Formats: sequence, structure tokens, C-alpha cells
Amino acid sequence: MGNYRLKRTFDIRLEGRAERLILDADFPGEVAFKPADFKGLNPKLLVSEGDKVCVGTPLFCHKENRDIVITSTASGTVKGIRRGDRRAIESVIIKTDGKQKCLNYKIPKGSAENFLAEDVKKILLESGLFACFIQRPFGIIADPFITPRDIFITAMDTAPLAPLMSLCADCENPYFQAGISILSRLTSGKVHVSVEGKFSDVPPEILTAKGFELHKFIGNHPAGNVGVQIEHIAPIKGRDDVVWTLNLNGVNLIGKLFLEGKIDPEVTVAVTGLAAKKRCYYRTIIGASLSSFIGEMESGDVRIISGNVLTGRNEGSNGYLGFFHYMVTAIPEPEGDQILGWATLGLNKRSFSRTYLSSFFNYAGRFREESAMNGSLRPFIATGIYEDVLPMDIYPVFLIKSIIAEDIEEMEKLGIYEVIEEDLALVEYVDPSKQNFQDILRKGIDQVRREG
Repeated sequence: MGNYRLKRTFDIRLEGRAERLILDADFPGEVAFKPADFKGLNPKLLVSEGDKVCVGTPLFCHKENRDIVITSTASGTVKGIRRGDRRAIESVIIKTDGKQKCLNYKIPKGSAENFLAEDVKKILLESGLFACFIQRPFGIIADPFITPRDIFITAMDTAPLAPLMSLCADCENPYFQAGISILSRLTSGKVHVSVEGKFSDVPPEILTAKGFELHKFIGNHPAGNVGVQIEHIAPIKGRDDVVWTLNLNGVNLIGKLFLEGKIDPEVTVAVTGLAAKKRCYYRTIIGASLSSFIGEMESGDVRIISGNVLTGRNEGSNGYLGFFHYMVTAIPEPEGDQILGWATLGLNKRSFSRTYLSSFFNYAGRFREESAMNGSLRPFIATGIYEDVLPMDIYPVFLIKSIIAEDIEEMEKLGIYEVIEEDLALVEYVDPSKQNFQDILRKGIDQVRREG
């Protein structure tokens, strides 16, 4: 067991946590699946408008590897296929019938410890659950032809307004244990599970399960990021040092598949944020329309985000739950530009640089934040604050500058193989120059993939 106490972290203490109450949401009238959720996937449609689908029906596949498919989490009819620039597929929308007819999968008999890796991959690919794996370096959908050095599972979340894993993740035995047993067949190394170090939010099933190495992390955000955890447990050494990651919900989905022979797409989602009137946990399904469970919002303009405020996607009230998301955040949009906002007392505003009086008089309190950037894009100046919120052996300023300069050799030396967007999200938040670090990093990653 590894024990890690991280110091270079920062807690964005926002108002609007979900209360410890789980409700059954109305079954969604629509679900949607977006290729953008799966980095590195070049989609090819497998359905047309009007087609009937079941839970497990393939909707689109990866053009470069057609064995990788994304499957439906609801039965019904393909209502629409939305396209963007150059007719790129933006989403496939299913009108549900509420019956949840499921495809069945043939699972080998016997103990999971005796399954062959190729048989396990075949079932995961056929069911679409192989999409649960994210491959590092690059943070892309995993390559089934590669055997990962290790598999990392994060069972904690430190993002702003993060939900409790003990409520969001259905770790009821034997699902979690079965999932771990299956994952152990896919790697030549170890399965690592990271949990909150004080054990205040750890599903008890994790502590009694076997077949993995447990690690405890204590610290604010980004301690819950799997990239940070990899850095401290077993760092990525280069382009060919491949590991896979997935979240706790992915482990349970895989465990249920191999025990029951079908996909159970249920997920517990936390509705959080100051603008949401009913902040609690809802049982729904992956890809559900947000309108089926988010409830009423406060008056005024509201930004509704699938995911957290740092890395989530602005969906609006008519949007859909992301494939990897288990929280929705609703925050007010700014009512207008604030003149000389930096000169205000800021008794209820959070500032990393301690610009406001709240740093002295409300240090332990929570803050009422809007979606305002509090400034516009300005020259990128190295201030020395970026390393204070990144507990990794990375110099973010120099890495970002090498990406802007398109210097691949320098990017590689500065650690681009070790990070993806979520790892620099907090760096972007504290950046006074308002640079979009996450977009810049993704451009660099894509360039290295193509040309490195």
C-alpha cells in the first residue's frame, strides 16, 4: 500500500454541494452519444435515422479499428444524427421506448482468473465497454492490440463540488471484485486503485476486495486526478510506456457484464452548483437527457455543465450526460461586465493569489461563483504560481511554450507524455493571463501523436 500526502494543491471551495440523498430520476425520453467524449476515435456511423436499437447495439465505430464500437445504453429508435463542420458527427440521439431490451453476451464459464486476455477483450469490444479505458500517453481511447504495463483506477474525486464516491459508485459485491478480476487479465503488470487517504469517502467494498494494489492520497485538487496518481505510483517513462486508466463506474460496469451477460447502464449522478434548486443524487442511465433529472434552476441565465467546472462541457438544459461523467454542475452566468473587478473588496470571491479580502476573512468558507472569467486574454507571463498547484514533476510554463512553438523534441523532454487536459485544468484556473491551457495541451498532444 502506498501513502501519499500532496502539498502543491488548491481547493476551489464553491457553494452548491449535493446533499446525501439518492432519488430515482424519471426515465429519460432521449439519450445521446458523442464521439467527442472519446479522444482519438474517428467515428464511422453504423446506424441510420429510424433504426431500432437495443441496449448494446453498436451506434458508431472507430474507422482505424472497427472492432472498437460505442453502443447504446437504451432501447428505442435512432431519432437523429447531428453533424457539425465538414459533416463531422457530433452526436447520435436515441428516442427511448422505456423497455430497456438488452443484447446478451456469451460469457466464458469458470473463474475470471482463468479467462484468456483475448476472450476478455473480445467481449469488451463487442459490448462497447472497451470504451471505458483511456490510454496514456495521449489520453485517447485504448488500443486493444496493446498490452498495458499497468491499469490505474481512481476511486476518488477532488474537483470542485465533487460528489461522494461512496454514493456515486455502485461497488456492491460481487461487481467490483469481478471487475478487478477481469482487469487483471488485461495487463502484464498490476491493477492500482487510489482512494481518499483519510477513508472518509471510500466504498467499503474496495477495502475488502482483492487482486489490486491500494494507494491512499491526501490532498486537495488535483490529488484525485489519475494522472497525478500515476506520477507518484509508477510514472510513465516515454511514448511506448503504455498504461490504461478508468474510473470506478467503469470497473463496476465491466464486473456486471461478466456476471450477468448484459450491459447495465445505470449511473448515479450528482446535481450540484449554486444555480440548481434541487441538489442531490439521481439514478439515471449513461447519456441521459439532462432535462430528465436536473430539475428547476434559479432565475436568470444559468450554465449547465456535464462534469465539473474545470473540465466539463457546457451542455445547456437541453443537453445530455457525458459518457464518463457522474456529476452535473449548474452555475449562474454573469449578468454583465464588472468594471475594475480587481479593485473590489471581494468578500465572497475566491482568489488563489489572495487578491481579495475573502482570503483573510472567509478562508474556511465557500464561495458564490459565476462563470465569468474576470478578465480577458492577455500576454502570457511566467509568474511562478503554476507549479504551486501541480503536484507533478512538470514545468507547465515551459511545456506550454514548447507547444506554442511546435517544438516536438522539447515537448517530449518536458513531459507531454505524462499529462492530459485535466492535469492542467487547475493551472488554467489560476493563470492570470487567461490562456486556454487545456486546448493548447490537446493540440500539442495531437501533434506529437502524428509527428513524434
